Amino acid sequence: MHTLSITQLNRYVKAVLEEDSKLADLFLKAEVSNFTRNGRSGHCYFSLKDENSSVRAVMWAGVASALKFLPEDGMSVIARVTVGLYERDGSFQVYVNDLIPEGEGALAAAMRQRVERLSKLGVFDPARKKPIPAWPMRVGVVTSETGAAIGDITQVLSRRWPVARMLFCPAQVQGEGAAQSLIAALKKLDGGGKCDVIIIGRGGGSSEDLRAFSDEALAMAVYEAKTPVISAVGHEMDISICDMAADLRAPTPSAAAELAVPLLEQELLSLERREKDLQRFIKNKWERLDFFADSLYNIQKEMIRGKNRELAAKSALLDSLSPLRILGRGYAAVFHEDRAVRSAAELREGQKVGIRFADGTAQARIEKAGVSADEG
Repeated sequence: MHTLSITQLNRYVKAVLEEDSKLADLFLKAEVSNFTRNGRSGHCYFSLKDENSSVRAVMWAGVASALKFLPEDGMSVIARVTVGLYERDGSFQVYVNDLIPEGEGALAAAMRQRVERLSKLGVFDPARKKPIPAWPMRVGVVTSETGAAIGDITQVLSRRWPVARMLFCPAQVQGEGAAQSLIAALKKLDGGGKCDVIIIGRGGGSSEDLRAFSDEALAMAVYEAKTPVISAVGHEMDISICDMAADLRAPTPSAAAELAVPLLEQELLSLERREKDLQRFIKNKWERLDFFADSLYNIQKEMIRGKNRELAAKSALLDSLSPLRILGRGYAAVFHEDRAVRSAAELREGQKVGIRFADGTAQARIEKAGVSADEG
């Protein structure tokens, strides 16, 4: 009797499963159950089940990190798997290589998770949204070159603000690769300050048609753009993540063009009103300036008059106290060596002195102190 060890059995069964090409790449339609993610390794472990059966599933960290959503219990998915056996436990299981949400419920959950992640990064924060310039001269447009949106935008821009230049960068707006195409076009227009404002969008369509505008990478590109971005995706009832990330959201491409530029006629009327207001303002300022100039002149003139009166009074007082006025009344002043002689006791016999009169000076010699000298 030939016997096998458990290890040999498990190894054999594993080899049989791995050699079957039909089991190497399968697509399973199932529901996620008992989903857990290892916080340290990032590997995910869960079950895939239908109404009657279930199978253990493993999704390695590299695959999990590439997913655009986080699986949840009860979510319907399409799983691309490889069938295998965990040799140590003899456990039959599948290794998930890709996971796609299936049905509106799963898509809604994926959308919700995406919005939550972006919200935590501040992508939708109203405080960081850039204002739309009042008079843009270069308007960038990212949309399909074959859709109706580009025609609608062109018509509105040329009618409302013909002075602006439109820079059109066509992009794929639906299907595989659409999100990457939109990102490339947006970055091309945003680089180097080419535009004052950028419109990104498309006309209406099904949820599947609009899916590219809810791509997480596109939302980040809109968020990180240096140029203000107006998003116009679908019709009034369709809200995409691109709309939420943009600096301004418009319900249609035509509405986006109207929000991007002013109406030339209104701006001209506004400028005319401002010119008139400016003229009135300047006239009022000139009138006030004339009034203040006259007031200042009158105040200055009155101040000068007052100062002149004050000067005249002080001059009269000074003149009345002047020694010359005293000399004019018949008095004389005696000086010795340029110093006024205040007392006869200061004089000595033989000293020469100067005598100042109102109309001139004279020299004299002291013959006797205390006695008036004759004019020398």
